[in-house]
Amino acid sequence: MKNILKKFILPKQILKSAIKPFLPTYEVVCTNYQLIPGMPVNGNTSKHQFEKGAAKEARTFYVKVVNSDMTKTMAPVEVHLKRRGKIIDKAQIGPVDDLKKYKIYYKG
Repeated sequence: MKNILKKFILPKQILKSAIKPFLPTYEVVCTNYQLIPGMPVNGNTSKHQFEKGAAKEARTFYVKVVNSDMTKTMAPVEVHLKRRGKIIDKAQIGPVDDLKKYKIYYKG
């Protein structure tokens, strides 16, 4: 019985390892803006990258970041969920659109 199961499991593993290089990569990008009167707007960016095909993990992490109390108290904050470098979901907390009118100096 075990030999029969091994025959079916091994091809599945080979198939998964053959497909994995072609799956998309995911990343969650969080940008917080700091505004001090008389100074330019500072933008701090932090990225969290996931391995190829980790869509479920990336989505749950994105939801945790958007719903966390820390993110809501740091407003204005912008959070992006990206797949293959393209934004597939975006959340803005605070007046992010108003700050983008000014020149922003990004750090990190």
